Amino acid sequence: MKKPNKRKIINDPVFGFINIPSEFLYDLIQHPYFQRLHRIKQLGLSSFVYPGAQHTRMQHSLGAMHLMGEAITQLQQQGHAISPAEAEAVRACILLHDVGHGPFSHALEHSLVNDISHEEISLILMQKLNEVFEGKLDISIEIFTANYPKKYLHQLVSGQLDMDRLDYLSRDSFFSGVSEGIIGAARIIKMLNLHNDELVVDIKGIYSIEKFLVARRLMYWQVYLHKTSVAAERMLVNILKRAKELKLRGDDLFASPALHYFLYNRIDKNSFLKSDEALQNFVMLDDSDLVCAIKVWGSHSDIVLSTLCRDFTNRRLFKVEINPNLVDKAVYSKDLKQYATYFGISEEEATYFLGDEIVTTDTYSPDDDSIKILLKNDNVKDITDVSDMLNIQVLTKKVEKHFYCYYKI
Repeated sequence: MKKPNKRKIINDPVFGFINIPSEFLYDLIQHPYFQRLHRIKQLGLSSFVYPGAQHTRMQHSLGAMHLMGEAITQLQQQGHAISPAEAEAVRACILLHDVGHGPFSHALEHSLVNDISHEEISLILMQKLNEVFEGKLDISIEIFTANYPKKYLHQLVSGQLDMDRLDYLSRDSFFSGVSEGIIGAARIIKMLNLHNDELVVDIKGIYSIEKFLVARRLMYWQVYLHKTSVAAERMLVNILKRAKELKLRGDDLFASPALHYFLYNRIDKNSFLKSDEALQNFVMLDDSDLVCAIKVWGSHSDIVLSTLCRDFTNRRLFKVEINPNLVDKAVYSKDLKQYATYFGISEEEATYFLGDEIVTTDTYSPDDDSIKILLKNDNVKDITDVSDMLNIQVLTKKVEKHFYCYYKI
């Protein structure tokens, strides 16, 4: 007979003590699929810029689960009926929302696997876990896929004011030391309410929402899309691309079994849907597989791979120029010739020492899911129509920048 789990409390540096309120949630946390997140950095390669940004996807997921509990309690106090089963299901949903992330989080999302997002892999893993736990994740999966009747539960997991964003802004600003990202998560949650089955914010919380939107914009350009992080990601992508090319050529490369599988095979959505092999290898893959391989590849005979790997390991990263448009073709061609001559390689091989990244972001997109403000007369308006403190229309504009990454000789 299975022994009941003891009540567990986690001491979190951002939110203090986090309570795990049920044995089922504790069992999910203990499952290897979730424990793997302990070996994946939340901010990918941002620690090259902010050395303190060493926190993990597991910490983030636990924090989001904690905030979800606070949000459910707030809505219940407002008189909205949320059953214990629904409360547990939405907690489980947010707990597992990132379980499909690969090594270094977003950095390699389309390098190791093709045509499938981490959200889609998360759903596949949730469905696998649902089999293990005999249907206990049925409601969680409905919430995750926006098929549950109470639509606001999905908004709490994935929306403009979801618990995912409230945690990662609070957590990422804390660990990176970027104070511009600090938000009033507790205040925002206390202002949450429902109107026609939609999540709304009381008018008293509008200043907290304005600060949240500004903080999100600043964090994107100062942390998530920092030019050095983008350069490191481009370097890592080029390393993997070169390693795959050498594998196809027949070269022998050191790799863990899981990484070996992804280097030797072209993995896409069909691979995950038709066979368990891709999924079994994916859940064995984390940051350490890449770090270990790159250290070893630094001694490989291929000058392209070894140079990139040694410099990545020792933080000699690509330099970056930020331009409004793609780099001039003449500049690109000149750099290719320079690298080809310097390393004694072909111009095609020299492309591994360059990268032109198009980076776009918009802070607030009402087309996806708007932030609704509940006025004192019980009317509801979009925040862009209510805010008088700043021009939120500016935040809806999609900003595009071109990052030209190049190797400095």
